[in-house]
Amino acid sequence: MTIEQHLQQWQGQVSELLQQRLPAADSSPHTLHQAMRYGALNGGKRIRPILVFATGQALGADDVDLSYPAMAVELIHCYSLVHDDLPAMDDDDLRRGKPTCHIQFNEATAILAGDALHTQAFEELSGAEFSHRATPQQLEMIQVLARASGSLGMGGGQAIDLESTQKMIDLDTLENMHRMKTGALIKASVLLGALCAGPLKPDERQALESYADAIGLAFQVKDDILDIESDTQTLGKPQGSDLEKDKNTYPALLGIEGSRQKLDDLLQLALQALAKLPYNTQLLANLAQFIVHRNA
Repeated sequence: MTIEQHLQQWQGQVSELLQQRLPAADSSPHTLHQAMRYGALNGGKRIRPILVFATGQALGADDVDLSYPAMAVELIHCYSLVHDDLPAMDDDDLRRGKPTCHIQFNEATAILAGDALHTQAFEELSGAEFSHRATPQQLEMIQVLARASGSLGMGGGQAIDLESTQKMIDLDTLENMHRMKTGALIKASVLLGALCAGPLKPDERQALESYADAIGLAFQVKDDILDIESDTQTLGKPQGSDLEKDKNTYPALLGIEGSRQKLDDLLQLALQALAKLPYNTQLLANLAQFIVHRNA
C-alpha cells in the first residue's frame, strides 16, 4: 500500500470516528453541536491522528486502542484551529476552503465550540476502554496530551506568536515558538501511539521524540514556504496571510532557499532518529517525506 493509500484509509477512519463520537447536530444545544461538527468535520490532512496510528502500528499496538488517542488529538487540533481563527487571534475568514467557524456561526458560538471540542478530547481519552496492554499507560497518555495543549505547549506557543507579531525575533525564538505551537501536539501524537503498545524504554522514547521534533518543525517550515509559493485555492486559506500580518516566518529570516535547506536538514534528522528504533518504521519515514514534499 502506498503512503497516499495509507493516508486516505486513516483519514477516512478518523472522519468516521468523529462522525460517530461528536454530539449529533440535531441534539440540544443545537447550534453549539452544529458548530462543533462544523469545526471538526470540514476536512484537513489529519496528520496528528495519522501519526498516532502509524507510530502505534510500527510498535505493534492494537488499532482499537489507537482509535481513542487518535480521536482525542484531532479534537484538540480542531479546537485550536477554531480559536486561532477568531478575531482576537489570527482573525481569519477562511479555513480549509470554507468560512471559519466564527464566520459561519458567530464569535461566541465559535469560542464555545472550541471549548467543547477541547473538553471532549479528554473525555474520550479518560473514558477509553483500552486493552490490557495500553491500560497501564492511560494516565500518562492524558498527561502527555494535557502538557502538549497547555502553556508549555500549543497554548504557550500561540501566546508567543501573538506577542511576536510585527516584532523582529531571532531564529532560536522562532524555533522555540513553533516547537510549542505546532511541534508539541505532533510530538504528543507520536508518543500517544507508542504508549498504546506498552511502556516506553528511555532510548526508544528519545528516538521517537527526536523524530517528532524534526517533523514538527519541518511541518511549520513547509507551511511558511507554501504561504509564499502556493495559492488560496490549494491551501484552503488565504495565501500570503503571514506576510500581510507581518508574522515571523522561516523565509523571512532564512530566505526561501535557506528555508528549503532547513527543511531538508530536518528530514534527515527525522530519518536518522527512526534508524535507531528496532521496528519497521518505513511508514513513519514516508510520513516525514510527505510532510516535507506536500503541496498544501
